[in-house]
Parts: sequence; C-alpha cells; structure tokens
Amino acid sequence: MILTINYKSGKPPYLQIVEQIRHAAASGALQPGEAVPTIRALAERLEVNRNTVAKAYLELDRAGIIETRTGSGSFVRENQSGLKKANREEIVGEALDEAIVKARQVQIDDDDLRRLLDRRIKEFQKQGKPK
Repeated sequence: MILTINYKSGKPPYLQIVEQIRHAAASGALQPGEAVPTIRALAERLEVNRNTVAKAYLELDRAGIIETRTGSGSFVRENQSGLKKANREEIVGEALDEAIVKARQVQIDDDDLRRLLDRRIKEFQKQGKPK
C-alpha cells in the first residue's frame, strides 16, 4: 500500500491518510488482520508530524476500519463486513457529491445529470468494465 500526501489538494494531510486507508480497506487492497504501518514509520515516509498520523489512525479506529493493539500496532479490523459496504458507498458518495457540484457549476440540471449517469453506466456495461 502506497500512501501519498498532496499538499496542493487543500485537504488536511490526516484526512488524506484516512481516505486512502479507508479506500484500501474497502477495495480489498488491505485485508482484514493486515497491519498498517506504525505511526512513526508512516510519519517518516510521508514526512509529516507523528501527531498527524496518530490523528488519522484515531479517526480510522473510531470508524471501525482499524484497531490498535497496545504493543502490537494497528491492524485492519477482522469483522468489518458491514462497514465495507458503507465505506464503499461513502467513497462513491463523495465522488458523486463532487460531480453534482460540478454539474451545477456548468448549469446541468438534475434530470440531465441522471441521464448522463445512466448513459455512462450503460457505456461501461457494454465495454465489460466493472459496474
């Protein structure tokens, strides 16, 4: 798993860490029970303050994505089956929110946006791409 920080994104680094680990857990790139990097190691690799990584891990722990075991480190939670679907929906929901904002900025109304989404889904299905 490769995590990166984009300082030009306008998003706080801890939220970028949260989103990337949440996405990796939801997509299966991080498997249940798999260790995530230690706070110190990840902070050094990303060149951020340890408190930034600790804040991200605390949020991930509260969300049920990871669990921290004293003396052992942090791991992707084993029983997050219900959370996986919620995480996937949240990730896609955020992308849809951005699409809605962009559609409004260029004055595409809701009905046209729905038609556009339906058309794009059909195009993906024709090409045999994942739904």
